[in-house]
Amino acid sequence: MSIFQRIIAITLSLSLFMLPIGVAQSAIIGNAQLIDQARGHERAVLLEALEREQVHQYLTSLGADAEQVKARLAQMTDQEIATLSQRLGDLPAGGDALGVILVVFIVFVVTDAIGATDIFPFVHPVR
Repeated sequence: MSIFQRIIAITLSLSLFMLPIGVAQSAIIGNAQLIDQARGHERAVLLEALEREQVHQYLTSLGADAEQVKARLAQMTDQEIATLSQRLGDLPAGGDALGVILVVFIVFVVTDAIGATDIFPFVHPVR
């Protein structure tokens, strides 16, 4: 080996000792934790969609209060949230809020029709 190669080898060897070595930590992430994170994200996306001004105006024009809709979202089961999120995900990117509002409105009308909620006075539950 030439002197130049030895200097480079020694420099590289010493630089390895000078590098800070961090401690790696690992933990098992359970399915329940992943599911809880997904649920929270799906609900947050739906609540974010309801915060838009167009959605508020559209819900007001339908006779629904945005606070009632938010309360209903809080009461929806995980399956209903997943279905609604799937429908929202199927909408084209950059789509208008009308499609989102329509899906939410249909879900609320169906839940009113089966008697789970009482948001809209014009929907009578099936007996």
